[in-house]
Amino acid sequence: MEFAFTEEQVMIADTARGFFAENATSARTRAAMAADGIDRELWSSFCTELGLAGVGVPEALGGAGLGMVEFALIAEAAGAQVAALPLMGNARAAHALVAGGTPEQQARWLPALVSGESIATSASSQDASFSNGKLSGTFRFAPHGGSADLLLLTAGEQCLVVEASAPGVAVTAHVTMDQTRPLATIVLNNAPAETVADHAAANRALDVTGLICLAAEALGGAQAALDRTVAYSKERVQFGRAIGSFQAYKHRLADMMIEIEQARSAVYWAACAIDEGSDEAQIALHSAKAFCADTFHMCAGNMIQLHGGIGFTWEHDAHLFFKRARSILSMLGDSQWHREQIAALVLDQAA
Repeated sequence: MEFAFTEEQVMIADTARGFFAENATSARTRAAMAADGIDRELWSSFCTELGLAGVGVPEALGGAGLGMVEFALIAEAAGAQVAALPLMGNARAAHALVAGGTPEQQARWLPALVSGESIATSASSQDASFSNGKLSGTFRFAPHGGSADLLLLTAGEQCLVVEASAPGVAVTAHVTMDQTRPLATIVLNNAPAETVADHAAANRALDVTGLICLAAEALGGAQAALDRTVAYSKERVQFGRAIGSFQAYKHRLADMMIEIEQARSAVYWAACAIDEGSDEAQIALHSAKAFCADTFHMCAGNMIQLHGGIGFTWEHDAHLFFKRARSILSMLGDSQWHREQIAALVLDQAA
């Protein structure tokens, strides 16, 4: 597979990087962490001024009509600033409704998701029960679930749409390590729910969008961790010379760079494979999530250590990157699980 960004994709990447670098500041992120984990002003600007919240939604349904490569570029830019946004939740819900929702569900929810007026989350449960339009069960680890208006829930093989304000819905927000993406537990007791038209397509879109988003965010975060550490290595002087001139320090930076470049290839291989409907798409998705999550975790840990004492303080942003990295590491399956899926797919193809 040959791959190169188009001029339009380069423009989108530059625009997104500039937007997040200017607006997703540390002060605003910390303020959002002290509230519900969402920078409301940033989210409104991202949706209305930048107009990229509906990047993967067809133009006929109010979106930008672009693909997973463009979505990955935006997620990478957001991840580089550890932006406190419900990007993943809204994108997963919107793409799932595009893929499998009824026309009525699409007309009702997509404009609100694209404009940022509504916030969505998704979660799954194998023990939930759905009968006669009523859903009961416990759904855990819902990102920004405490702020969500729309719940897109997977119960076994079924994908269901539930309004957070509906009777029988109880949402408990939790204090989590990554306060820029707080999790919640959703408990339903005979809550009214609607089924989507195509369960398989909706669930597939949930998985694809979530994995691409996390992998791209991890790539952006890893690159930012390296860039900030390199900048610090040029400023900090020890024994009369910049610490970046010491060989051991340079080796750690080189290790980070090598892993990041491989992670970059993994993200855009997966995104391109999805857009092109490649047979490699499933292996590429698992590879991207596992490799990028591990890379970000390694780079964020090195960022703290290579900054020395200042890197361990609450005042420094290194801990924001490490907490996001740790969260991504376990979200939507840990790296070992994804590698096991790759092994199973490879062995099946060989057989």
